[in-house]
Amino acid sequence: MTTNNTQKPRILCIVGSTASGKTSLAVELAKQFDGEIVSCDSMQIYRGMNIGTATPDEAERQGIPHHLMDFVDPTDPAGYSCADYVRDARAAVSDILARGKLPVLCGGTGLYLDAFLRGGSFEVTDSDPKLRVELCALAEREGNQALHDKLRELDPESAEAIHPNNVKRVARAIEICMTTGRKKSDLDRESREPESPYDTTVIGLHYDDRRILYDRIDRRVDIMMEQGLLEETRRLREMGVFEICRTAAQAIGYKELFPYLDGEATPEACVETLKLATHHYAKRQVTWFKAKPYVQWVTCDTVIDGEPRVKSFEEIVNNVKTLFP
Repeated sequence: MTTNNTQKPRILCIVGSTASGKTSLAVELAKQFDGEIVSCDSMQIYRGMNIGTATPDEAERQGIPHHLMDFVDPTDPAGYSCADYVRDARAAVSDILARGKLPVLCGGTGLYLDAFLRGGSFEVTDSDPKLRVELCALAEREGNQALHDKLRELDPESAEAIHPNNVKRVARAIEICMTTGRKKSDLDRESREPESPYDTTVIGLHYDDRRILYDRIDRRVDIMMEQGLLEETRRLREMGVFEICRTAAQAIGYKELFPYLDGEATPEACVETLKLATHHYAKRQVTWFKAKPYVQWVTCDTVIDGEPRVKSFEEIVNNVKTLFP
């Protein structure tokens, strides 16, 4: 599927915070535009974590094919990086385009989408806080130049670009080399990619009244608890998932329930903690996407008789369609 102006393959992306309504909107648009959905969610990739990650079930998918969901073993010590996602997403998009259908990327992991849209190759580096502390300690013990000399051995180009007294940047560059086996200078060069190979429309869902979004989040958490989030958390913990998979350990939706499983808090208290943590996460998601100039925003709420209200689903869909003619 291409446009007449650019001849680039056309794709549609639906982004926004958790519980903003991305999934239902993406499914409806896929139905109307003969599309298939590619998840852009760093947690929905994992098997057995369906409730806590709000992975849409078969009923919610409404027969629309979904890609990159529920396919990675969270106990795999190799993990799954942003670079892995870019590789797999490009393959999924190419397959969808080859069958003459519209790829619809949907999700709230801004880093994944940003990497995908860059074009060319991309590598995201893991962090190792302990190593970073050790490197900074080396500078304090033996001097900044000693640390800089270590960087020069590993990555001469980065050493030329970073002053020896900028200890934090020197340590970070060394950390990148030691945790990824790649030079920071090479990764920096790859990040300056040519323009995206796609003709992309990115739609962001926004709520002027944040209380509406928070109410949606709270209702979703209540539903997750009814669906068995507590049991899912207990099972994943017993499997050792949160010890093996760093991404899963950091995910909102599970660790907030640990105090109850440990007999240290009531389920009600843990649920309130989970709701508040999700509010904060949603705010961070909005902040991320608001900083991206490629996102076109559709407001999902309005004010009627002085009261904030969510717009009808049909109105939201039609507003999106005006941006994706």
